[in-house]
Amino acid sequence: MNHPTTDLDLLSINQATTKIQWTLKEAINGYQAQGIHGISVWRDKLAEYGVEQASHHLINANMTVTGLCRGGMFTASTPKLRQVSIDETLTAVDEAAAINAQCLVIVAGGLADGSKNIVQAREQITEALLKVLPYARSANIPIAIEPLHPMYAADRSCINTMEQANDLCDLLGRGVGIAVDVYHVWWDPKLEEQIKRAGKERILGFHICDWRVPTRELLLDRAMMGDGVIDIAGIHKMVRDAGYTGYSEVEIFSNEWWNKPAFDVVSTCKERYLEMMRKA
Repeated sequence: MNHPTTDLDLLSINQATTKIQWTLKEAINGYQAQGIHGISVWRDKLAEYGVEQASHHLINANMTVTGLCRGGMFTASTPKLRQVSIDETLTAVDEAAAINAQCLVIVAGGLADGSKNIVQAREQITEALLKVLPYARSANIPIAIEPLHPMYAADRSCINTMEQANDLCDLLGRGVGIAVDVYHVWWDPKLEEQIKRAGKERILGFHICDWRVPTRELLLDRAMMGDGVIDIAGIHKMVRDAGYTGYSEVEIFSNEWWNKPAFDVVSTCKERYLEMMRKA
């Protein structure tokens, strides 16, 4: 399937982009009203709506669920606490299956409380994924490891590069891939090489936004596409050249955009996406 250059067939909006303004029900209706039929769902919004109700609504609205956010956060100071995160991720697998999500996005976890041992943290992540994967495979839900920018290594994820994610995929085998988020990987000198390495089978998602200069807040100051320094069209070409044919998913955590009317935010997402596609 060739990617479109003039329409919205492969545009998805991650609920985080309008998380403050809209419930899941409102987001489904709001995205659909603007001709967008891709959505990535967050678990708290899903729980608020109800899994069964949400599933019916998504089907009736002809929405493709490009991902469920999120599982993971596997690192912890005790085996009991680590098992809690594993169990929660298994529940997330069930939810992803119930809404027919294309993948379950994994934010792996940073350093355990009180720890400075990042090697141990990565070992805990691997051990947890080995426990989750058989269940995910049985449910036919791909696990999408999302490498996060190194600024989040201590508290959110110590899987920080495409190379690390690819190495994990090599180790774990079938049923696991990568969510490529330009915000987290744009800076990586090995990016093109590692996207090629991931290829069609491993790239499970492509998330877009922009990097503001200067960034005013590390978590909640992502920029709208075109308002920052990321070569989004260039990275888009990399994933397409690697064989990815799926959605481009707008994921913007931003106090600025959360203070705007949701309909205007989505409209701007559409405009900037189409601009990006014209450059691709």
